Amino acid sequence: MADRKTVVYRYATPATGGAPGEPKTNPVTTRDTLQDARRVVIKIGSSSLTTDQGLNTEAIDALVDLIASLRERGTQVVLVSSGAVAAGFPQLGLARRPKDTATQQAAAAVGQGGLMAYYSQSFGRYDTTVAQVLLTAEELMRRGQYINAHRALARLLTLDVMPIVNENDAVATREIRFGDNDRLAALTANLVKADLLVLLSDVDALYTGHPSKPDSRRIDSVGSDQDLAGVDVATPGSAGVGTGGMVTKVDAAGIAATTGIPTLLTSAPKAAAAFAGEDVGTWFEVAGRRRSARAAWLGLTAEVRGRLVLDDGAVRAVIENGRSLLAAGITEFSGQFTSGDVVEIADSHGKVLARGMVQYSSSQLPRMLGRSTETLKEELGAGYDGVVVHADDRVKLAPSHSAYR
Repeated sequence: MADRKTVVYRYATPATGGAPGEPKTNPVTTRDTLQDARRVVIKIGSSSLTTDQGLNTEAIDALVDLIASLRERGTQVVLVSSGAVAAGFPQLGLARRPKDTATQQAAAAVGQGGLMAYYSQSFGRYDTTVAQVLLTAEELMRRGQYINAHRALARLLTLDVMPIVNENDAVATREIRFGDNDRLAALTANLVKADLLVLLSDVDALYTGHPSKPDSRRIDSVGSDQDLAGVDVATPGSAGVGTGGMVTKVDAAGIAATTGIPTLLTSAPKAAAAFAGEDVGTWFEVAGRRRSARAAWLGLTAEVRGRLVLDDGAVRAVIENGRSLLAAGITEFSGQFTSGDVVEIADSHGKVLARGMVQYSSSQLPRMLGRSTETLKEELGAGYDGVVVHADDRVKLAPSHSAYR
């Protein structure tokens, strides 16, 4: 899995259309057009849903009331909800969050049932059926499972079912609080081609410093790195939340921005005001246009199995001019991969410029490096004279929103 601190990129390669039925344009371009959103992903954190005694049923009911009002006006909603681990504490007799992964997983397994049971009860007040969708980051990195998740969520929405997404904490193989579900929410927003991502926290906006300090001010919008100048979201206690809190939300907003999805960050109590058009929270503008699900998968979530290093001429041809990558332009490679796997494409200085699906395995490439198509065909046969990475199977990357990472 790519390091979260280096995952946010802006796409620079035009992408073809998305899957059938996906919206082609986003009606939400500014905070003023927020109410035009046709499909919204809302993420809410554990601190907004739970107490030391378990689930905060009043908070859940208020959230459900908000979502019901959005659905009533024709907006499709996908909810990414944390809270399973915290909900399991009381039932296991735990006074505080356990530090070991196994006990956290046990708490998640116990708490997820209670969390979904109450969501079902609360949405039942509006005759709304809910569906539990448990995902892991690893699943979204595999093309087949990515497509299956997309189809399942899309079908639930067409059936007017309320999808409730959470990370599958009980079986997750990595840190159980993967970005506090913020990154999962951003990937889900891309997965369902949402018009808007809303991150609900226990802090009502991004601030220049801790909200309790008199000189701290709310950052009303973020459109570039300059808007985050002087805001150290990675330092504990900064911007109100600190590591594992605000930093993951800014990262998530950056991920969404690269796929043409704006993000609103605010608190759960102010969410209704935000959807009513009031100037609350922090608005993150988009940093790119909508992308196809395939291009987004390649650029954001695909599991990278290796790296190809290009000479300067190949960089110009492939990255700058959009040509397919031939073996003649590859100077070296690393990793073990087979045909169809995703690899990084880097220049001679090690700077990663793109990702693409490779057409030859790591066992085939050694005989091909630096050799022309004609030479390969003559010496190794016709099966070796194809492109290594086709232009249609490549997504160009460029660092974006460095302050987000």
